[in-house]
Amino acid sequence: MHARNCRNLYALPAALALIACLGCARDGADGQPRLGGITLRLVTDRVEAPVWLTSPPGDPRLFVVEQQGRIRVIRDGHLLEQPFLDITRSVSDGGERGLLSVAFHPDYAHNGQLFVNYTDRNGDTRIERYRVSDDPDRADPASAQLVLAIDQPYANHNGGLVMFGPDGKLWIGMGDGGSGGDPGDRAQNPHELLGKLLRIDVDRGDPYGIPPDNPFADGRTGRAEIWALGLRNPWRFAFDQGRVYIADVGQNRWEEVDVADARTPGLDYGWRHREGRHAFKAGAPGVPGARRVEPALEYGHDDGCSITGGFVYRGRAVPSLAGHYVYADYCSGWIRSFRMNGDAVTDQRTWDVPQVPSITSFGQDAHGELYVLSGHGGVYRIERAAR
Repeated sequence: MHARNCRNLYALPAALALIACLGCARDGADGQPRLGGITLRLVTDRVEAPVWLTSPPGDPRLFVVEQQGRIRVIRDGHLLEQPFLDITRSVSDGGERGLLSVAFHPDYAHNGQLFVNYTDRNGDTRIERYRVSDDPDRADPASAQLVLAIDQPYANHNGGLVMFGPDGKLWIGMGDGGSGGDPGDRAQNPHELLGKLLRIDVDRGDPYGIPPDNPFADGRTGRAEIWALGLRNPWRFAFDQGRVYIADVGQNRWEEVDVADARTPGLDYGWRHREGRHAFKAGAPGVPGARRVEPALEYGHDDGCSITGGFVYRGRAVPSLAGHYVYADYCSGWIRSFRMNGDAVTDQRTWDVPQVPSITSFGQDAHGELYVLSGHGGVYRIERAAR
């Protein structure tokens, strides 16, 4: 992988100074001034290499994933000393490896189930199910159940996000397996789980079932778990109003955001035939019948190095963000957003806030409010700026 794309999170220092930043959006692409600003309020700077933040449905707590293999709880604004889950002994971390996300079951309040995505001591991806213990601030480490294991040929491009979609299924983002240029052309191979968006039913089967509307559900022409293909390294995806937004990290020149109907199976996001909207390298002919999706947005490496995907904002605290998909660049530190109007990208904004070093991820709480995570240890809540 090109060195500029490497998210060497583990090597980052743990301390980060408090950022108190006010700003308004710079003029959009149409040249019109954008009113309303945002501030980033520090929630904590005491976590180590945070890479994901989420909340169970209806739960006021924040759960922060540390790359080394811990999940920490922020309750009433305070970071609890005892981790919710500690699987550091099972995790290989450093570079792009580690504990990369957690997803709480939509019915977590009743069944206590959560799912994690991490790279094990061999560097391979494991999706595991856990259950909460009698203590609501502690998961039961003895409840671990392997859901899915995926071999990784290289150390990078692990994807790593698990998330429940609006359909109640567990979606999994998988990178192409690493190295550079997808040397095995895995992203276009329907018999490989790498370079794909996967979709499984964790409420059926043992340990999971296959949704019948998955494009290769019968398993004859491709892996039944696959929903979409042609991804290089989806570093976060999100759902909003029937769409899926995928931030796919580029190779040498282009970063992209893909936006598509989340209900359409078998889409091809182009890699490795294309990087962004541009030809990259010929390889396997692609999957017959798969519809190619062009990026909704791209930017070049003169403007950044590695995209960090976020969410469409549906919270209430920042009216000027309403309906915007918020994303960032890991190297440049800027935060941007846009809206989708039909198939068109509109209202592009660069938010005038100080650059946050090494933005590893965004997070979303149970109320739809957004958070920014810095690999240096900071967790920030996006709030409305005072005028």
